[in-house]
Parts: sequence; C-alpha cells; structure tokens
Amino acid sequence: MRIEIGLENNYENKSIAWALDYPGCFAYGSEGAAAIMAFPRAFIGYKERVKALAGQNWIDFDDIDIHLAESFDCHLVDADQFPSAAGRTVTAFWQVDWNPLTADEINHGLDVMAWSRKDLIGLTRDLPAERLDKEVHGEKWSIRGILNHVATTELKLLDKLNILESESATLPEDIFRRMDATRNIFERTLRDLEGNGLVNGKDGTFWSPRKVLRRAAWHEVDHINHIFRLLNEN
Repeated sequence: MRIEIGLENNYENKSIAWALDYPGCFAYGSEGAAAIMAFPRAFIGYKERVKALAGQNWIDFDDIDIHLAESFDCHLVDADQFPSAAGRTVTAFWQVDWNPLTADEINHGLDVMAWSRKDLIGLTRDLPAERLDKEVHGEKWSIRGILNHVATTELKLLDKLNILESESATLPEDIFRRMDATRNIFERTLRDLEGNGLVNGKDGTFWSPRKVLRRAAWHEVDHINHIFRLLNEN
C-alpha cells in the first residue's frame, strides 16, 4: 500500500514526516532524512495500535510503499505583511489539505484522538495537585499547564478556520472537565465540516479541516510524550 508522506522541516528545530492520510501518525528527526528513516517504524506502531483498539481495523494491509509527496520548510511570518502575526511560524499546507474530509476520515481521526485522550487522562488523573502544579526549570509549563494548553489548542485550531463557537468563552475551571468540554466542541464542529471544502488563510498560513484534524491528533501525542519526560526526569 502506498503511504504518502509530507516532510516538514525547521519546525521547532526539527523535521516531521507526516502520514498525510493517517492523522496521528508522524515521525521526528533532527533533519529531513532522519525523520523519513524513522517513519516506517512509526507507521508500523500506528498500524498495530489501530488493529488493537479499533472496532473495525481500517488499516488491513501489510506491504508499505512510502512515498515522499511534498516537502516544506517552515519559516517565520513576514512581519511587514502580517504585523499582528509577527513571530509566528508558517506551517505546511499540503496538496491533500485542499480535499474535504469524508465521514470515515473524521471518524478515524477522532478515534485516534480518543485513544490518545485516554492515555493522557490515565497518565495524569491520579497525580497529586502538587505534582500537577510543580514548576520545572527550563520548562514553559507545569503538567497542569500542559493539560490546559492541550485543551485550549483544540479551540485555537478551530479558530484558524474562523468557526470557533461562542460557548468556548465559558469553560469549566477544573482542568479535566475543561479538556472534556473543549474536546466535545472540537468533535462536534469537525463532524459538521464533513464534505466542506473550507480553506482559510490566517496569520500567514493556510488552514482546512483536514489540516486541523492532523495537527490536533499530533499535538496531543506530542504533549503526552512531553509529560512522560517530565515525570521520568523529575
């Protein structure tokens, strides 16, 4: 089976090989070649996770033919052209991102996000408050801060499409209820975008429902790994 990947370079000092048709599947590398070399192992792990957790396995092939479809070098927004977005990073918008999401693609992507959310809650739910709030030198956030970042980022991604719901202004204070609330908004909004060819430019970058789903699925996994590192190192 041919697996199309997009190679995004210079994102926070690393490269990411994205599986363009499989939200939540990606591999990091210090540079592009390293990310591509790491990708087969990442895809096999993703495939095994789907096989183990999905009610119906939707990756039912063994042969993998990895094809580099596109590459993109991230760069800072042109501050002269977009003064309000100065300092932000322009991220990749792949050719496939122009395509509307199907119902199956939405369901599969949200399934992957549900599994990651279960992992995240299992990792943090029973941590004492002092551990959640412990500040670590050199880190931007405590673990509670990371959880809040994960929750609010899903709304910020929807905002890239200029469709953020007004109810997002009144979110629960409790971090775990907040994560539930923002995830519910994200899921409901994404399902409403089935078949919608919306593409929006914001802060110097193009966005579509497909790109939003891919970045959301990646973002939570990235911060699960972040929290694992904090727990193991401190």
